[in-house]
Amino acid sequence: MDFPGGLRADGLPAALSDPARLAAVEASALLDTGPEEVFEDLAALAARITGTGRAFVTLVDADRSFWKGCVGVEADAVADRQNPVEQSFCYFLVGLEGQPFIVDDAAADPRTAGHPSVGPMDIGAWAGYPLLDPDGRVLGSFCVIDDAPRAWSPADLTTLATLARSVAAEIHLRQSLTAARAAHQRSADLARSLQAGLLPPRLRTVPGAEAAASYLPASHRHRTDIEVGGDFYDLFHTRGPQYAAVLGDVCGKGVEAAQVSSMARYTVRADADGADSPAELLGRLNTALLAQHAPRFLTAVYAAFHSTADGLTGTLALAGHPPPLVRRADGHVERLGAPGTLLGIMDTVDLTDVPFHLAPGDVLLLYTDGAIEARPRPGTAPEDAGALFGERDLAAALAAGHGMDAAATIEYLTGVLDAHHGGWNSDDTALLALRATPPA
Repeated sequence: MDFPGGLRADGLPAALSDPARLAAVEASALLDTGPEEVFEDLAALAARITGTGRAFVTLVDADRSFWKGCVGVEADAVADRQNPVEQSFCYFLVGLEGQPFIVDDAAADPRTAGHPSVGPMDIGAWAGYPLLDPDGRVLGSFCVIDDAPRAWSPADLTTLATLARSVAAEIHLRQSLTAARAAHQRSADLARSLQAGLLPPRLRTVPGAEAAASYLPASHRHRTDIEVGGDFYDLFHTRGPQYAAVLGDVCGKGVEAAQVSSMARYTVRADADGADSPAELLGRLNTALLAQHAPRFLTAVYAAFHSTADGLTGTLALAGHPPPLVRRADGHVERLGAPGTLLGIMDTVDLTDVPFHLAPGDVLLLYTDGAIEARPRPGTAPEDAGALFGERDLAAALAAGHGMDAAATIEYLTGVLDAHHGGWNSDDTALLALRATPPA
């Protein structure tokens, strides 16, 4: 018989090998999978209503018909639930590109009289409707087989058409699920790539100091986190003996936040050599954000410092950012810095340089507000003010890590925060610790 799309070299419909159709069949994620109740039940319903002994839900690729659902055939193993495509009537439905295929007497019908499956499979009568995807591509068939010839009634055919649409809808759900999983994975990969670009792969080695940092993205209730955050940090050499540490927090999440974070980090690096103080540097960053019409504002802390014979000496400025904490070698913890204007909103900002000195064993901790706004996982603790992990709690945890080096301090603080929020991080959290070391 003639098929609209023509024939392959083996005489079967060319539509069997259509790449778009094969991709749609593959996207169903049903090939070579075991029986499932929904498909078995629909096949059983078709066999019962039409009074036939056999019914099939079949997916058809280029070479075979795979029975995702079958009634009246002993085929428990996945390997037994298929046959070569040339031995199945299903290729008629694929070749007819969406039309049903109805045979009252398979042995006498000129379309099927010489078909190799009529005798071995005892096909007296066959009625099948295509399983279509939303774009009209034929994924397979929903069919019933009677051992003896019969005239299919209008009620039989209406039932089959309705059940075929039900099967196709279920398959479409599977295709959508497969596509959604793939899209989710792509989004997660993109988020990880963007986040990696905001953070240095490793911290710069600084003479007379040791440094450590961590970043923990926010968690999201009811779904897997895939959003890139706006927190960033960096530690780099500026000029001569000078080094700088910066840590910032861009409002919001997503691609826009990542773009602003990236711009801020590289602007700070580019302008560090020409700025005379942290306040001037952050002022330049504010000008750059406004000039670029950055869609998000940010807070930041910037510290410029150098090594001395008795530790680290430097200057620090805050732009709307939580004040850093200093843990002295004796365990005492104090705040550092003066409040300043956040960046990216106003032309004029009020920023103050504050000098500091870290003696050997002293630790400077920079952090984003996720570290002082940590809340327990919803439903696991009372939702009251006492459940908030605030600045005093962070200071107490920092003091409790007295004697730890920079890496151990960051690890300890991360553990304390995790214990408080139970693995449910309400906001992105970045930590950076700088510890003055004894002179060599």
